[in-house]
Amino acid sequence: MNQIEQFKKLKTEVTRFMMMYQFALNELETKIEILKEEFQFLHDYNPIEHTKSRVKTLESIMNKISRKGIPFSLEDMKHHIKDIAGLRITCSFIADIYQIRDMLKNQFALKVLEEKDYIEKPKPNGYRSLHLVVEVPVVMSSGRENVCVEIQIRTIAMDFWASLEHKIFYKYNQSVPSALLLELKEASDSANRLDLQMERLNREISVIKENQSEDQLEDITQILLNNKQFKLPQALLELGNESQ
Repeated sequence: MNQIEQFKKLKTEVTRFMMMYQFALNELETKIEILKEEFQFLHDYNPIEHTKSRVKTLESIMNKISRKGIPFSLEDMKHHIKDIAGLRITCSFIADIYQIRDMLKNQFALKVLEEKDYIEKPKPNGYRSLHLVVEVPVVMSSGRENVCVEIQIRTIAMDFWASLEHKIFYKYNQSVPSALLLELKEASDSANRLDLQMERLNREISVIKENQSEDQLEDITQILLNNKQFKLPQALLELGNESQ
């Protein structure tokens, strides 16, 4: 095999490798879209605010394997690097995060290889998020592949803080003054307090709505029973007589 043929073969293998991760993301995004539509139509509530996905560039992958001392082979990259494909899901409330996690595991039967809860145990800098590494089956022309995808699930407040923290580190080339680091940590704590407050308010509103629905049902029932023109269906009357 001459050099041109070797190059063509390598290019084909690398292209297939990168496409495999994009297809895995497509598969996951379809599942998430189904969840969103189901919640909206059946529950009139959608816990997923928005999603964002990405596949690392080949250059970024090469830099990472160089830093980690991983051999340059597609099989080694697949085995050692679990975040080549990434999906971020942003929610309204903390409780939504764990609900979505459970649905991904149970309804879609995704195999979870790794779970890191940075909400229960935040990073020292204040970073909060739930990280999952899942295995997504992808069918290629060469056969079935199990592809790793990293899923990050966080609230809007967590996402806002993480985005700003990333921009600040990029601006200072990762050499952030200690005073700013302290303020970033304090901002993370403030964002967490806001999340907890909104969680509490959401629970209280849900209880109020539930009570209102019950009161409305009782009022409607009483109106119907007081209406002399209204008669219970014969089947219900018979059922009531049988139970006496």
